[in-house]
Amino acid sequence: MLELKNINFSADGKQILKDINLTIGAGKFIAITGPNGSGKSTLAKIIMGIEKPDSGTITFDGKDITNATIDERANAGISFGFQQPVVFKGITVSDILNLASKKTLSRDDACEHLSMVGLCANDYLDREVNSSLSGGELKRIEIASVIARGTKLTIFDEPEAGIDLWSFKNLIKVFNDMRTRIDGSIVVISHQERILSIADEIVLLSDGHVEKVVPQGESLGAVLGEQASCRKL
Repeated sequence: MLELKNINFSADGKQILKDINLTIGAGKFIAITGPNGSGKSTLAKIIMGIEKPDSGTITFDGKDITNATIDERANAGISFGFQQPVVFKGITVSDILNLASKKTLSRDDACEHLSMVGLCANDYLDREVNSSLSGGELKRIEIASVIARGTKLTIFDEPEAGIDLWSFKNLIKVFNDMRTRIDGSIVVISHQERILSIADEIVLLSDGHVEKVVPQGESLGAVLGEQASCRKL
């Protein structure tokens, strides 16, 4: 589905990504992990088109999207959940869900999306997506909007960042529900062992390159130990 070949990226005179080669198959749940500064979030932004690689190619569903814009990638079927969700003055939660799904949702359908992330539709549908909402509420609403989109590829950049305890405990259930509801692949940037444990594959980044790709069933403890070793380098 998604293939990255020899991706390199530099910023402020420093090389962030180094010859990244990675394939993400259809219907897969992929976790990308590694120490801080290893290039995880940059890689996610490269896939979404927020950043452009210095060299290399990105192919999605057999089509070269290396130079495609964010909008073009979104229309092709790629969604992105930011580490820090965006706020929108004057736009309600209902508006966001309708925009994401590209149709006017019934109140019942909107409620179903919000209930998956533990929010009551009656309390939130008419609220603006602004700073009056907590970080955890914004994160849940963003995840609900991504679910509403139902794209071929969904990318989450550290979805556990800044969320409340309830949200973290239920992230695993949300991701498992997404796998059954959405006919697509999910890529999650995360350090959290509970998220890594449900992945089909774990991609370990270190110093801007792919250190290892670990299939499901291989010792998670070994991966975490290797991640800790990378952090010390």
